[in-house]
Amino acid sequence: MANNDHTIWFTGGADAAPAGQRLGELLKRPGILGVPGAHDGLSGILARKAGFECLYLSGAALSASMGLPDLGVMTMEELCGATRILARATGLPLIVDGDTGYGEALNAMRLVRELEDAGAAAVQIEDQVLPKKCGHLNDKQLASAEDAARKIAAAVAARRHLLVVARTDAAAESLDEAIRRANLYLDAGADIIFPDALISDDDFRRFCAEVKAPVLANMTEFGRTPQRTAAELEALGCKIVIWPASSLRIAAAAISDLYDELAASGSAKGKMNQMQSRAELYETIRYHDFEDLDNTIARSIVPETPE
Repeated sequence: MANNDHTIWFTGGADAAPAGQRLGELLKRPGILGVPGAHDGLSGILARKAGFECLYLSGAALSASMGLPDLGVMTMEELCGATRILARATGLPLIVDGDTGYGEALNAMRLVRELEDAGAAAVQIEDQVLPKKCGHLNDKQLASAEDAARKIAAAVAARRHLLVVARTDAAAESLDEAIRRANLYLDAGADIIFPDALISDDDFRRFCAEVKAPVLANMTEFGRTPQRTAAELEALGCKIVIWPASSLRIAAAAISDLYDELAASGSAKGKMNQMQSRAELYETIRYHDFEDLDNTIARSIVPETPE
């Protein structure tokens, strides 16, 4: 008889609470919530295995994994497809980078419903105009605060359980304007505020003191914000910290090294001590558990590596 334990299909189960509700419960806990970026299903599983309880799907990391720049050229359907993969693979609440909402108010409302159906817990919407840029680059073009607030209000009106993260990119030019916009977005119904590209401890302290909402800190590498630990950010008043593209960056560097080795030597043998073994990979993705769902599948035997 087939194995009826379907828990490996993490998104299955009619009794599971909606993802937005599960993220809300995590935010009620004391302390800061650490949220690593995961750019594909395998990286999400590895983050879950390391003990993380929430993941971030970065538009920059996802678009880079597709060979595209982070300039708002990825489609809504591509974002929702990646969300479905991560939700299915991990079962964890996902904070999903929705860029500028893929258009204006009606587009943002559709994005909310599509992401909810894909398994997301929260959508992040920023106050730039297209073509949008990384928040740590120069010459970003912002929408008016009032237009951005209307888009946030539209997203809030459309959601059933999804939390709405309002990102402002105004801090690179004016902390006062970033705080003004953040409070306007809170009035529009945002649940979480994300001020990108803050620089100093004083900026973090002041922003967190004057914006009465969970504040999300972005610990992207090679940007305007100096690296700080989760504990340091918590002491400054932040509730969430994301490491949005770290998994993509470290994977890309490792893959580049592998291809250099293959091109130079014609063999991957010199890199095998840096690889996850076949047995370790199968354990990570629960290969044999999937086989056991149908005992008509012959159990595979992992071959021994030849000397």
